[in-house]
Amino acid sequence: MTVDDLLIRRVEKSDADEVFALAREFGLTFRPEREAFDTALPRLLQDDDTLLLAAVVDGRVHGYLLGYVHLTLFANGPVAWVEEAMVQTGSRRQGIGRGLLVEFEKWARGRGARYVAMATRRAPEFYHALGYEASATFYRKVLR
Repeated sequence: MTVDDLLIRRVEKSDADEVFALAREFGLTFRPEREAFDTALPRLLQDDDTLLLAAVVDGRVHGYLLGYVHLTLFANGPVAWVEEAMVQTGSRRQGIGRGLLVEFEKWARGRGARYVAMATRRAPEFYHALGYEASATFYRKVLR
């Protein structure tokens, strides 16, 4: 696989099986369930403030990125948030993650976002190489 073979595009309904498989690989704390995935996917695809991208090589989805733009009070406008970014094991270090983030940044810029942020403990060298910097501690509480 080469970067020349890489196509970054919006996820389509027909990508559901491949994106679900990647989401299951992504999920560490939660185990994605197909019924919930199938309920969420159409809503995400229709939401104007949401971008769900697929990284496609030779007709197969090798990665995806789910992100949002939302208004804030502190940043003098909207900001962009990457909720999920996943590249298939075995397809990493080939430009897929970079391609997904670059396309998301273009979309966010076009929506007037002041910055792009995400919460992750994975691949800090990758994010630093793309100009991201550590900014905050992430807290969460699982609601049951």
